[in-house]
Amino acid sequence: MNEAFDLALQRAREALARHDLPAAYQSAQAALLANPQDAQVHALLGIVLSESNDLSSGEWHLRRAVEIAPAHAECLANLAINLTRQGRADEAEPYFARADEIMPGKLQVLAQWSKLHELQGNLPRAEELLDRAAAVSSAQHVELLRVTYLARKGQHQEALAMLEAAPELSGDAQLERGRLYDRLGRHAEAWRDWQEGKAKLAIQTGAAEYQAAAVEALFARLRRYFVRQNIELLPQASLRRDVAQPIFILGFPRSGTTLIEQVLAGHSAVRAAGELTFVGEWPRLIDRLLARPAFPENLAQACTADWHHLAYLLRDYYYARAEARGLLAHEKPFFVDKMPFNEMWLPLIRMAFPHARIVRVLRHPADICISMLSHQLTHGFNCGYRIETIVHQLCAMSDLTQHYRREFDPADCTLRYEDFVRRPQQEVRRLLDYLELPFESACLDLHDNRRYAATPSYAQVTQAPSERAIDRHAPYRTHLQAFVPQLEPWAATWNYDLRA
Repeated sequence: MNEAFDLALQRAREALARHDLPAAYQSAQAALLANPQDAQVHALLGIVLSESNDLSSGEWHLRRAVEIAPAHAECLANLAINLTRQGRADEAEPYFARADEIMPGKLQVLAQWSKLHELQGNLPRAEELLDRAAAVSSAQHVELLRVTYLARKGQHQEALAMLEAAPELSGDAQLERGRLYDRLGRHAEAWRDWQEGKAKLAIQTGAAEYQAAAVEALFARLRRYFVRQNIELLPQASLRRDVAQPIFILGFPRSGTTLIEQVLAGHSAVRAAGELTFVGEWPRLIDRLLARPAFPENLAQACTADWHHLAYLLRDYYYARAEARGLLAHEKPFFVDKMPFNEMWLPLIRMAFPHARIVRVLRHPADICISMLSHQLTHGFNCGYRIETIVHQLCAMSDLTQHYRREFDPADCTLRYEDFVRRPQQEVRRLLDYLELPFESACLDLHDNRRYAATPSYAQVTQAPSERAIDRHAPYRTHLQAFVPQLEPWAATWNYDLRA
C-alpha cells in the first residue's frame, strides 16, 4: 500500500507543478484511497480543487488536513487562502495568524496575509505584513502587492514607476501595468500589456485552449432540447420554507453583478454567498443519475414516474451543498448566488427553484470585453485569454439566453449597470420591490460594508458607484472595430450603441 501511495502522491505533485489539474486530481484521489488519513494528500487535493475553482470541496479537504496535522503551517495557510478566495476573510484571519506563529517569516504566509488585509481595506496592516515579507524575500509577488497597494491609495505614477523599473514582469504584473496605463490615458500601451499579459498567463497557468467548436456544439444541443414543448414537460420542485432561499444574480463577468451583490449584502434579510458552483454541478449529477443519452437529452426521463422527482433531487442537492458552506444555518432568509454564466442552466434553475427571484445585470458589451481582457478571469471555458475568444463566448452566451427568453419567461428583474450607477437609489428601490423586501438605506452605503467581495471588483464595490466605468471601451474602439458585427445583435437586443 505504501508504494502505491507514494507513487500516486508523486504523480499528483508532478501534475500540479505543470498545472495539469485533472491529472493531479486523479492521482491525488488514488493516493487518498491508499491512505485516507494522510494530511499531505488531503492538503494536495484541497489545493487542486481550489485551483479548479471548486472552493467548497477544496475547503473540505484542507480542513481535514488541518484536523490531522493541526500544527502544519502550510496547511493552515492554504486553508486561509481558500477562505479568502471565498470572501470569508474574517474566518481566514486566525489561520494565517496560527501559521505565522508556527513558522514565523514564511513568505507565502506573510504575503497572503498581507493581501487579506488589503482586501478588507486595512492598508496599514497590509503594508506592515508586506514589509515583513520583503525582509525575507524580494520576490516579484511581494513587489506586485506593493504596486497594488500604491494604486489603491491613488498613487498611480509611483506604482507605474515600480513596474516600469522591473527587469521582467509576470502576466499578472503586466495586466496591472496595463490598468495603470489605462487610468493614466496611455491606451495603446494598456492594450499591448493586456494582450501580452494574458498570453503570459495562459502559459504560466497551463490554461487549456478555448475550444470554440466545442462551445458551439454544447450550446446547439441546449437550444435544441430546451424548447417550449420540452420545458413545459419538465417537473418543478416545490418551495422549501424551512431554509434560506437563493437569489440568483445572472450576468456576464465584469457586468456589475458584484456591485449588485454588495448592495443586497447591505440588507438585513440577505447574505452574500459569492460565486457558488452548485448550479453548474447539476448536469454532471444528472448524467450520474440517468441512463444514456447524455445531458440534456436524458432529461426526457424526468417526464416518467420513475424520475419525476428529479427536480426535488436537484433542489436538495443544491441545499446540501449550501448547508456544507454554512449558508442555511443563518438568521437571514435569503442568500445571493452570483456565479458567472449560470445563465446556461436557466431551465434547470426553473426546475429546482421555480419560485426563486432572478436578477439579470446588463452592461455595454464592449465595456465588458475590455474589462474581461484587463483582468485575470477563469470563467467561461478559458475564454478570457484573448479578445477574440472573449467576444466569441459572450456572443454565444447572449444567443443562448435570448433563446431561453423566447422559449419561457424566467420572470427576472433586469438591471442596467449604467442606470444603476447614474440613479442608484431609484434602482435599489426597484430591485428591492422585485424581491419583496423593504427599502433599507444600508444598501446604498457601500463604504460601510466591510464584506470582502471575492472578485476583481473587490475595491470598487466598497465605494459609491462612479460613472468612470461607463463607456470604458471608447479609447479602444479601433481595437474592437473588427468585432462590431459579432457584438451588434447582442447590443441591439438591449439598446446599446456600438458605433457612438
